[in-house]
Amino acid sequence: MQYGFHFNGRRCTGCKTCVLACKDFHDLPSDIAFRQVYEYGGGTWRRADDGTVTQDTFAYHLSVACNHCGNAACVRVCPTGAMHKDERGLVRVDADRCIGCGYCALSCPYRAPKVDRVAGRSAKCDGCAERVAEGRQPICVEACPLRALDFGPIDELRAAWGTVADVPPLPAATATAPNLVVSPPRIFKDDPGRVRAEGRVQNAREIV
Repeated sequence: MQYGFHFNGRRCTGCKTCVLACKDFHDLPSDIAFRQVYEYGGGTWRRADDGTVTQDTFAYHLSVACNHCGNAACVRVCPTGAMHKDERGLVRVDADRCIGCGYCALSCPYRAPKVDRVAGRSAKCDGCAERVAEGRQPICVEACPLRALDFGPIDELRAAWGTVADVPPLPAATATAPNLVVSPPRIFKDDPGRVRAEGRVQNAREIV
């Protein structure tokens, strides 16, 4: 059975509680985060000849961690087999086999694996596999105050929420077959062409 995440773009307020809960639970250093919240937006303000100002700006948030892809690039390039998928389809790192080469981090389009230079190996979101084995949710899902995150068998999530998985700034889902479902923000659902053409990441310096 393959597990994955659902993110509801109509609920997320960008509070980053999911990011902080994950960092605290896994005791991560300041330069490593397993979950990121992208602030994505575009548009502009215009002043008319009569002095009035109008705008067509848009913005939304997107919380992303490892998507435990069906065709995971990190697993494909790992030279030692340390990066692997478990019985729930969660991509995990075998610390005893990892040599810290960083190929996984370089290959992942979602920036999920991180190289912990202190530990000398890669580290990443594993879907809080131990919590899931106990029947609990990943810590990011449990911590979200707006219930914008969910986790479970991907077939059930897709049946409930659809199959969209590549809302900007995420890459095309065809690249790695992510086990992710995104309920798109309204602006993307209404005008995806404009969002793709005009939008950009507004908080790039925050992304680690």
